[in-house]
Amino acid sequence: MNKHNFIKANKKWISLLGGIIFLFFIAPFNGMAQSETPVLDSGNTAWILAATMLVMLMTLPGLAFFYGGMVRRKNVLSVMMQCVVLTAVITIEWIIYGYTAVFGTNFQGTWIGEIIGGMDKFFLYGIDKDALTSGNIPEVLFALFQCKFAVITPALIVGAFAERIKFSGFLLFSIIWSLIVYNPLAHWVWGGGWMQRMGAIDFAGGTVVHINAGISALVMALMLGRRQGYGTSSILPHNVPFVVLGTALLWLGWFGFNAGSGLGADGLAANAFLVTHLATSVAATTWMVIEWIINKKPTVIGICTGAVAGLVAITPAAGSSDAMGAMFIGLFSSLICYVSVAYIKPKLGYDDALDAFGVHGVGGFVGAILTGVFATKLITGEQEGALYGDWHQLGVQVIVNCAALVFSAVMTYIIFLVVDKTVGVRVTSRVEEEGLDIYEHGEMAYN
Repeated sequence: MNKHNFIKANKKWISLLGGIIFLFFIAPFNGMAQSETPVLDSGNTAWILAATMLVMLMTLPGLAFFYGGMVRRKNVLSVMMQCVVLTAVITIEWIIYGYTAVFGTNFQGTWIGEIIGGMDKFFLYGIDKDALTSGNIPEVLFALFQCKFAVITPALIVGAFAERIKFSGFLLFSIIWSLIVYNPLAHWVWGGGWMQRMGAIDFAGGTVVHINAGISALVMALMLGRRQGYGTSSILPHNVPFVVLGTALLWLGWFGFNAGSGLGADGLAANAFLVTHLATSVAATTWMVIEWIINKKPTVIGICTGAVAGLVAITPAAGSSDAMGAMFIGLFSSLICYVSVAYIKPKLGYDDALDAFGVHGVGGFVGAILTGVFATKLITGEQEGALYGDWHQLGVQVIVNCAALVFSAVMTYIIFLVVDKTVGVRVTSRVEEEGLDIYEHGEMAYN
């Protein structure tokens, strides 16, 4: 029997043998090759879409109402306008340059990559709808999620110079500050820069967002000088219900801010959700009790301020702290922020109009340092804090956050001088006296 006839006679047996070989030897390797290709995780993607919208709520309308209610009625639109314009302008800056400056990759492995991201993602170049990143979510979604962090950070500084800054000076300052302060610091901590390589823990922005904005707010308040009548006449919030509304929106949005930063719908996100809410509750209650004891009356502004202090402080620790750590972080942050706002600011005499430094700068620093105390392997899987025997992590947190503080302060000082020499920063005394709304924007909140 020749070869052709043999194959023809035994065709069904040969087919069966081939199927067995494919099933047991070829198919497993074929499946293994396919499994190595990243596949979109629809659950993670849906959660980060929702988290992105929640973080958007923090600036608009959350921060706009929170800050808007705390200023006088003649300046409420100016503060809200600043929040609106930053949402628009910083988004444009971020898509064109900010994202690649923070997360660009073509400088990795060089000393330049320690300082700034590569230019390979300029204008989001090369990132299509199918490109995936950590958590197997679309990279375009990750870019937009991070955009909301870039937006709210300069918006927090608004609280320091409210009621006395020119709109043109504010806008120029904010754009330059985002370009050369926010972007480099975000790269250092999140984009593969030197702070991240040291092992710094900043889950959702204690260093990048709150210390960065808080110390810049203090420098701006000192450089601008005090408002007319500050310290000699009463300057009160014009709409406390606005402050409550803003606080509620910030508290809600912060769940996306913190729980979304793990980029997954998983146990880490659930823990971040829990500790965010718990630390905030403890901080709000602590502030209320302190006021009740000292001033005999618990105020609405006070409990709202305490809540924000807790939100700020738990931000860097949300991905490393358990419930016990969250409670202590909420307690200590509220105590220290209260002392800063109620005693240190009046003693030193600087006019941080809406306590941007006293809450965000101080609260962010307290939370960042305490992250090095309460971090636990039960959450991180690797890093632990001083409470569990790893004093090295606490040292890293101190070094990194002190460096961030100095960098932000020096750069803000330089930017202020440049902007003041070009377009000017402070409004005239007449504009300040009669209100920024009508002079800067040609509108009034209440006709």
